[in-house]
Amino acid sequence: MIPAPFDYHRPDSLEGVMSLIREHGDEARVMAGGHSLIPMMKLRMAEVPHLIDLQAIDSLRGIRIDGDKITLGAMVTQHELIDHAELATKAPILREAALQIADPQVRYMGTVGGNVANGDPGNDMPGLMQCLDAQFTLHGPEGTRTVAARDFYEAAYMTARTDEEVLTEVTFAATGGGYAYEKQKRKIGDYATAAAAVLISKSGGQVSAASVAMTNLSDVPVFSQGAADALVGTDCGDAAVDAAVAAALAEIDPTEDNRGPVAFKRHVAGIIIARTIRGAFNRA
Repeated sequence: MIPAPFDYHRPDSLEGVMSLIREHGDEARVMAGGHSLIPMMKLRMAEVPHLIDLQAIDSLRGIRIDGDKITLGAMVTQHELIDHAELATKAPILREAALQIADPQVRYMGTVGGNVANGDPGNDMPGLMQCLDAQFTLHGPEGTRTVAARDFYEAAYMTARTDEEVLTEVTFAATGGGYAYEKQKRKIGDYATAAAAVLISKSGGQVSAASVAMTNLSDVPVFSQGAADALVGTDCGDAAVDAAVAAALAEIDPTEDNRGPVAFKRHVAGIIIARTIRGAFNRA
């Protein structure tokens, strides 16, 4: 199918974006890489009379590392995450996750901002950003505000971002210790049947801190404090991993679709979560 008719706008500043949003109201939508919005428009699942392309706004680009503080501009692509040497040292889980997103063609265009802002439960970055305890900066007519990734997602395609706001950057602290991002999917380029991001710090052979988040196992990404709590103070043996998996599974709510029935998804999720936890602990 082809999308309904629309007007295309390509402003070169955030002020230009705000002006267009004020002019066209709820008939306008912003687009970053376009890999979520354009397919929805082609399928007539979304009708956008005024499409605002963010590609020409230089202030939304760039990866900045200031000590242990990392800032990603909303228009940073998945390829840039993969190709940035210092970022691979400061937060290697980003590169590991980005390499599992779709295919190279998509990764050259797909952006961090588009991946996290759209509220698509199948996207990889939202769960990862919850694992990293990232903060999202939103720019709107009233100025800027910051929302934690763990508070941002409300339901499928519904977030704390208002229609008048643009997500401009993502910030988080550099990671130490072990990390892992695991994803099970039907084929290259597909959304995950189940995916998990885990960060683990270790002291004296035991887990001193942990963070566990999951993708495409509910209508929002799921950060599991219970799973993290089950790991802290343990040597990440089988009993601790089983307890963490049980805590994580208690917080998900998968639905049946063409990736399988609920029972299958919960089984896959358990395997992926356990594998990710062990992988992160072994790297710590």
